[in-house]
Amino acid sequence: MKSPWIPCCLGLLLLFDACYALNGDKRPNFVLMMVDDLGIGDLGCYGNTTLRTPNIDMLAQEGVRLTQHIAAAPLCTPSRAAFLTGRYPIRSGMAGLGQLGVYIISAASGGLPSEEVTFAKVAKQLGYETALVGKWHLGLHCERNDDFCHHPSAHGFDHFYGITLTNLRDCQPGHGSIFTNVQAHIPFKTLGVGVATVTLLHARGVVTVRRKLVLSAVAWLGAAAAIFGTFVATFPYFNCFLMRNREVVEQPYVSENLTQRMTDEAVDFLERNSALPFLLFFSFIQVHTAMFASPAFQGTSQHGIYGDAVHEVDWSVGQLMQTLDRLNLRENTLVYLTSDQGAHLEEISVRGEVHRGWNGIYKAGKSTNWEGGIRVPGLLRWTGMLPAGKDIDEPTSNMDIFPTVVKLAGGTALGDRVIDGHDLMPLLQGKVERSKHEFLFHYCNAYLNAVRWQPPNSYTIWKLFFFTPDFYPENGTACMHTHACFCTTSYVTYHDPPLLFDLSRDPSETTPLTPDTEPAFHSVLEKILAAVALHKESITPVKDQLAPGHVLWKPWLQPCCSSLSQLCRCERDGGRHGHRSTAAAEADSTGPAHHCLTLRGG
Repeated sequence: MKSPWIPCCLGLLLLFDACYALNGDKRPNFVLMMVDDLGIGDLGCYGNTTLRTPNIDMLAQEGVRLTQHIAAAPLCTPSRAAFLTGRYPIRSGMAGLGQLGVYIISAASGGLPSEEVTFAKVAKQLGYETALVGKWHLGLHCERNDDFCHHPSAHGFDHFYGITLTNLRDCQPGHGSIFTNVQAHIPFKTLGVGVATVTLLHARGVVTVRRKLVLSAVAWLGAAAAIFGTFVATFPYFNCFLMRNREVVEQPYVSENLTQRMTDEAVDFLERNSALPFLLFFSFIQVHTAMFASPAFQGTSQHGIYGDAVHEVDWSVGQLMQTLDRLNLRENTLVYLTSDQGAHLEEISVRGEVHRGWNGIYKAGKSTNWEGGIRVPGLLRWTGMLPAGKDIDEPTSNMDIFPTVVKLAGGTALGDRVIDGHDLMPLLQGKVERSKHEFLFHYCNAYLNAVRWQPPNSYTIWKLFFFTPDFYPENGTACMHTHACFCTTSYVTYHDPPLLFDLSRDPSETTPLTPDTEPAFHSVLEKILAAVALHKESITPVKDQLAPGHVLWKPWLQPCCSSLSQLCRCERDGGRHGHRSTAAAEADSTGPAHHCLTLRGG
């Protein structure tokens, strides 16, 4: 067994509290679960009446439900960087200036910098066994395809079983390509028409163009189209792979039973380390598209494959909770469940099937800072230490998990960097009534998009937008033309004065306030702008990890479990294809509906 005390420091950031070295190790274990693209309205305990989520709902009944839990970003990569580090992603360079806000290529050189400190790195230094099962999406290599500089193992995870990218449509046959929308923004057709028109005018003597120039334009256009087509055709083989630690064990991966396989892996980790302090981060690949569900869950929902996937996630949560009970770890384990951002409303399959979740009463969804994009489930259970069935309506953030875990594990955050999260325990245990988050800053990529302010001694929640995304169609709440809303100038509308909402009265953000309708408009604006100025002063410029040079394909970084000429194919996962009881899965998936609480806005 590892010593629970390792007297070291991380960049002068950590000091360890020696009280845990005496009289046995009383520190809690951690099971942290993040579902991908789950809408806050998809769960029974947040108001859903048409999906069965009894195991997740039970966490709310036995623990604390956060009703104003906010993701630090509305996209996967920056949100996860903030969750792991307790810092706004702009501080770590994990928020880009361009249209692309996430990694879509495995052989890219960007990722979470090694200088960043994650809660896993802290826990490992403090003697915890640590594991990440599921999705990473924070980079892989830097300069060579064996340096693993951004791999989970470089950020404190002893064990990794999962995918380093994300589960795009291209990873499953028959689901179409995510790049269909991208292609619409590459002017192949326009350029082709232009070249043809110029050629025709030249032939008729209307204009004179050098033959060599026309041939060069045609060649470049053809080459660009061929490269793009090859990229789309080979994408699954180069980017959809499963890793065990640093080895690629399946390429491309088979997704159908992936949740059961990962549940097996998580249960095995808990069983192997039940006598040790441990930290498990189960980062679900579901319910991000392309949608999938194991056979036992297919057809169990009235919401198609999306609902089936939610049922399977709930089953998986139940398996982990049952394992904790079987190992007598319930009273010594802090359990947390959330989503990385709101449901992705633009997800419609090539066959017209709705593959998206529900954000309840909240406006818009993933890729926006409207409430539907950033207000996410937040459930915490620690039997005997946290009250049961408690609601907390105060603003909280997924960044709060970092300082909460660090303090409970025995570390103290100090000195050399800004930590934007706050320890949740005083709020969860009722020792304080108010959140420490007077202000929360909402970024769209690297651009400050909106600010949330709850004044001291007030329950009013002001939210101010500097710009908002241009929806398509215009009367909708999504960006159907681009598959996700973008943050750059061509895709947004700037507001002067900024849009102001009172979320305590208008949680659905339907009616912006004006100086005529809100007497406090100018004083609120002045206070928020002053907070923005102070916040910007605290931002230290760092390397942009989502700059073009860090997100484009670099062949020398390509993970490949065979030769490139064989299109990177292998199956080395030892036949681990969901060996736990399918009968148990079927029983859990068809159980009665269970709804714990009703949805409350504001």
